[in-house]
Amino acid sequence: MTETQNQPVAGVVWMFVTGLCFVAVTAIVKYVGTDLPAAESAFLRYVLGLVFLLPVLGQLRALHLTPRQIKLFCGRGVAHTIAVTLWFYSMSQITMAEVTALNYLSPVYVTLGAIVLFGERLAFRRILAVIAALVGAMIILRPGFRELSPGHIAMLAAAFFMATSYLLAKLMSGEVSAGIVVAMLSITVTIGLAPLAYAVWVPPTLEQVGWMALVAGFATAGHYSMTRAFAAAPVTVTQPVTFLQLIWSVALGWLLFDEALDIWVMLGGLLILASVTFIAWREAMLKRREITPNVHAPKG
Repeated sequence: MTETQNQPVAGVVWMFVTGLCFVAVTAIVKYVGTDLPAAESAFLRYVLGLVFLLPVLGQLRALHLTPRQIKLFCGRGVAHTIAVTLWFYSMSQITMAEVTALNYLSPVYVTLGAIVLFGERLAFRRILAVIAALVGAMIILRPGFRELSPGHIAMLAAAFFMATSYLLAKLMSGEVSAGIVVAMLSITVTIGLAPLAYAVWVPPTLEQVGWMALVAGFATAGHYSMTRAFAAAPVTVTQPVTFLQLIWSVALGWLLFDEALDIWVMLGGLLILASVTFIAWREAMLKRREITPNVHAPKG
């Protein structure tokens, strides 16, 4: 653990704020509902969010990307475009709790993808954690016991494409600054969503534009506070706090949108999150072991 990551209370507080921001995003998108097509809602969120790129405008102008970096940024833009479109669609089809719980699958997909892309070893305990997460997803979906809606399928796909986006970001993180990675994502996704939004465009009201501006603001604030949380404390400390997002989603869905309280969604989400937390803890332990000198090694 680095010195900058030795602030567990601050990390928990920042992750708490992150959860509030992302639940606010979910609630607003749910409120707007099907009044706007999913692709158009997503496009408005990203195009309005471009204003937050002003602090890195100078860096963008001076940016010189290699052909490989351009391909990676474009590939990430495509994956993220598909992910956010499916996510916005899912919000109009299934409950807030289901969207939040199934979104916890993204880190599991990332773990599996890291094996393919980075050749990471999947130890037996991590295999069990991945299996537990998939069981959690089955508890939420309960195939055979109820009809699966297109929204459920879309959310499973959204989590997969979001994980693809994260993996591509990991490839880029050692080559360009975090600010540039975020900025390029905003630009490429806005470009990617533009033709999809144009194909289904309906004139938005001033109120709808205002709601999407709020979504952009809360999403940006959520990513900022999440970055601060990761800088203040290890993921093993901050990760369990994200379960509060599911509790708030269930509560808001019940209070604001008349969504039924589903204990199976809560149990499945808890199982997935426990698996993700275990994976994060194991990775932290392995990294600590790598940087801790062997007491029996020769000194000097």
